Amino acid sequence: MDGAGRAWSRRGVLLGSLVAGAALTGLPAGPGRALASTGAPGRAPVPPPGPPVAPGPPAVPGPVGDGLAHAEGVPAPYIARCFEWGARPPSSPPQIHDVRPIRILVHHTAGPNGTDYGVPAAHALARGIQRYHMDHNGWLDSGQHFTISRGGHVMEGRLWSLGELNRGRRVVEGAHSPGQNVIAIGIENEGTYTGATPTPMLWHSLRATCAYICDKYGIAPTELYGHRDFRDTLCPGDRLYAALPRLRREVASLMGRRVSRTEVVRSGWPALRGGDRGPAVEAAQYLLRDSGFYRGRPDGRYDARTGAAVTALQRAHRAGRPVCGACGADAGTGVLGGLSWPLLARPVRLGSAGVRGGRGAEGSGVPGGPGVPGDDVVRAVGVLAAARNTESVPDVVDGPAWQRLLSGPGTPVPGGGDPAGVANR
Repeated sequence: MDGAGRAWSRRGVLLGSLVAGAALTGLPAGPGRALASTGAPGRAPVPPPGPPVAPGPPAVPGPVGDGLAHAEGVPAPYIARCFEWGARPPSSPPQIHDVRPIRILVHHTAGPNGTDYGVPAAHALARGIQRYHMDHNGWLDSGQHFTISRGGHVMEGRLWSLGELNRGRRVVEGAHSPGQNVIAIGIENEGTYTGATPTPMLWHSLRATCAYICDKYGIAPTELYGHRDFRDTLCPGDRLYAALPRLRREVASLMGRRVSRTEVVRSGWPALRGGDRGPAVEAAQYLLRDSGFYRGRPDGRYDARTGAAVTALQRAHRAGRPVCGACGADAGTGVLGGLSWPLLARPVRLGSAGVRGGRGAEGSGVPGGPGVPGDDVVRAVGVLAAARNTESVPDVVDGPAWQRLLSGPGTPVPGGGDPAGVANR
């Protein structure tokens, strides 16, 4: 075993002693201390001369970092470079954009919640993800920028991501989420977190890695999102997604910043799937019927007919592409998430149409024109307003207003995406 391997082994022993006795199925209580190592053997590899460089997207606002006073002492977690975990060379050089990302996207691999927390298992995970992304998806390299194992080991994903992060001025184009591959850093977390929570080791390393990325790129600690916020996917799992407000708060604490509850809680677009029930499903059915994809009386049950309508909507807009992390299988298969909701919940001016609480009479079901709500759009707003006991709804129901009606109070998930021409591979 070489020197790097011995260093990893010592870290594994230390990590195990620090978390001995902790419950591995629950998130650690309190902010605590990040367990990621602050040392790294050697220097990060420098990209060879002449990698392709693309200008940053002109329509996307820059991160807050230009005027942000960084807290000193945000530790750099140990991140294993591509050659350390045995990465294959990319099929073509990754593209580097002359812009800093403005947010972080959290993913899960949707794979097994294994109990091998050692370094060899972590490196095998990284190789498996790269193999799937290159051989199955046809991408040039791993799609995500960074990977974290259930043992808390952090690894560079796509080549050159670590070197550009350490410099803090440019970003490597990823392939972890179309529309977010330049303006967002993608972090893949080993496991499935629909019904389980991350291990304490993974959680500590995730927040330490996010804090370091935020510090280097000047990203606000509140700009941490789940994959589902922008795509039709259940990623990063219900339990990990529900923990994002806590992650934002703890990352801010590591950076020496205070954030309010309003800042850490997002309203967002709910990820609906088969078996769900409630006002959000009923509102979606009304909107799907207004768009011509659903027939029958909305009943608030996400059944096979509703799933088929969602899938038809996604196919019509070419939105249902499998893009999620290591598995690439849980996006666009009838899940109504952050990509398709804006297609349904279009900005409308209610005007004199008013809002009818609850289902009310079916009426004519006449669709509206551009910017003019049809009967079903008004009913969708009424169902959501009644469910939240909202006495008044703004005359113009735009994206943020829809998100608050669907998910409650909080900061809306922003729009914006990558510039045209990003390869997404």
